[in-house]
Amino acid sequence: MRTLLLSFFLFALSGFYSCENQDKVVMCHDPGNATAQFASFSNDKAFRNAHPSPLPTTVTNEGEMVEFQVAGGPNGHAYVVKAHEATNKYLMLFHEWWGLNDYIKNESAMWSHELGVNVIAVDLYDGHVATTAEEAGKLMQGCDAKRASAIIEGAAKYAGDAADFRTMGWCFGGGWSLQGALLLKDKVKACVMYYGMPEKDVEKLKTLSTDVVFIQPKQDKWITQEVVTEFQNNMKSAGKMVTVHQYDADHAFANPSSPRYNEQAAKDARVVVKAYLLGK
Repeated sequence: MRTLLLSFFLFALSGFYSCENQDKVVMCHDPGNATAQFASFSNDKAFRNAHPSPLPTTVTNEGEMVEFQVAGGPNGHAYVVKAHEATNKYLMLFHEWWGLNDYIKNESAMWSHELGVNVIAVDLYDGHVATTAEEAGKLMQGCDAKRASAIIEGAAKYAGDAADFRTMGWCFGGGWSLQGALLLKDKVKACVMYYGMPEKDVEKLKTLSTDVVFIQPKQDKWITQEVVTEFQNNMKSAGKMVTVHQYDADHAFANPSSPRYNEQAAKDARVVVKAYLLGK
């Protein structure tokens, strides 16, 4: 009887630290970290259905793929667009769950032109790019946080000791934008999160060297008002500032290669983000 009870307890405990796979918003019961929590969304059929395959995009090829050393593993890669005039300012971009695709490369060129900074779009998937939601979900869940952090640090070293950074990302990359800012500490002057999962650890947030601009679609069923309000409260507790800008749009609204693209909301958000980054 004692053995049976022990087996039942262990089974129940294992279920508590797993992710439910149902057709609803899915969160890991294990508190884990922010990136793991966002990755668990790929178990949700509604989340996958909300991400139709990206529309074809023609890359401008204004930048180049570069390779750099990564501690503890193989070399990392990033897409780099250099500013027309020499500068030590960098915008570090973090791709969506699709990977470092042509859309992100085009965004790199546009932001470099508009801000007059170098742009380095890091590849957290080590060369893999998804074209379907199923592929993207597997890549996102397979993204090792330790490896991703090492890639970010390697990219920063590639930029050079004199470089300072602004971080920005969308969706999966929105969360990594904040993680990158935490990782690179006082080298980071600005952080933009487009509907990404915020860090919940107040002690970690206390180490931020920058404020944060958060872009929130009101119709987002995953990065909800509850998630954003909790982030605001945590940032306040950490003594840091976050500015939330809301738009009557849905998740992935800022991606022109997405069928869910909301042109007006995307343009309005871009004006806000551009003004913020130009001030940094």
